[in-house]
Amino acid sequence: MSNLDDIRREYTLGGLHRSELPDDPMVLFEKWMTEVRDSNVLTDPTAMSVATVDASGQPFQRIVLLKRFDQNGFVFFTNLESRKAEQIASNNKVSLLFPWHALERQVAITGIAKPLSNTEVLKYFITRPKESQIAAWVSKQSSKISARQALETKFAEMKAKFSKGEVPLPKFWGGYVVEPASIEFWQGGEYRLHDRFLYTKLDSQQASKWEIARLAP
Repeated sequence: MSNLDDIRREYTLGGLHRSELPDDPMVLFEKWMTEVRDSNVLTDPTAMSVATVDASGQPFQRIVLLKRFDQNGFVFFTNLESRKAEQIASNNKVSLLFPWHALERQVAITGIAKPLSNTEVLKYFITRPKESQIAAWVSKQSSKISARQALETKFAEMKAKFSKGEVPLPKFWGGYVVEPASIEFWQGGEYRLHDRFLYTKLDSQQASKWEIARLAP
């Protein structure tokens, strides 16, 4: 077994203070997202881990890309026949994690995943590159396949089929908005004395009402 005990570093880029926090966590999230994008230190600053739970209670995570966020929540798109979609259908409580380690930051979110309307999905789908639109038709996400060649053959077939005109939206492709119940901001600190602040929504009918608590590192 490999020993990883000696892999460590200090977190020295800055702290997070209660006096700096806005009442609305989405304001701080937008600020942090802007800073991580402007820093150009991460290849995929919108990448987030989405954790779901299956019928037996087994959690599972995967990386997806955040495509939009606003006061309603955090939006991502996926195949509606995928493992994540099946698990959301049976338990729509999910968790998101943004691992912005280059800035010594993390944002952890819990909430409810709700399906987007067909209009919202189509509005995004038509902005994708044509090859990505075609790829949405090709993969039966999470299912077992015999070889990569099966995907490439199917892609070639669909590319020929949709060579002229627009690529239609697959019925099995959609998206979700995760309405947050809590948002935790983590800023690395020296000697492992990290700064953690947890926003918890007090009233689901009042999006601006949040309780703020500092957590021990």
